Amino acid sequence: MKQELHNYYIDLAWKGNRGVGTKSYKEYDRSYEVNSEGKVTLKLSSDPHFLGDSSKYNPEELFLISISSCFMLWYLHLCADSGIIIESYRDKASAEMKIDSNGIGKFERVDLNIKLKITDMNKKEIAIKLLNQADKMCFIANSLNFKVNHNLEFIL
Repeated sequence: MKQELHNYYIDLAWKGNRGVGTKSYKEYDRSYEVNSEGKVTLKLSSDPHFLGDSSKYNPEELFLISISSCFMLWYLHLCADSGIIIESYRDKASAEMKIDSNGIGKFERVDLNIKLKITDMNKKEIAIKLLNQADKMCFIANSLNFKVNHNLEFIL
């Protein structure tokens, strides 16, 4: 198969200068904006534990969103190719990041907690097997240094 190269670009701008720049750790706001051509502007901040605005998404949440959404898109694709009709898909994903004694953080765990409704429960076993295949296909999961856990619950 021919290799492809895909490039992605964003424009990130810090918006948190309160008049003295980064004079000290507590004197600047963590707010920033991200743009990508033709798309809505995202207003973001750091995690509230790091003096961020809790009303805005933070990088850690965006990381989890990336994993969850990439996995979902591959899973939907594989199910469609396998003749499994999904009526609803919901993931209440969670992530765990540990910060060491030097203040260095590292994600160590992500759980995708998927609630799935399919039209034909006779295809339930195939749907379960496709979880691993979707994980192998997910570009984001392939870039991680830890395994993503999948918890699947079928809803009627």
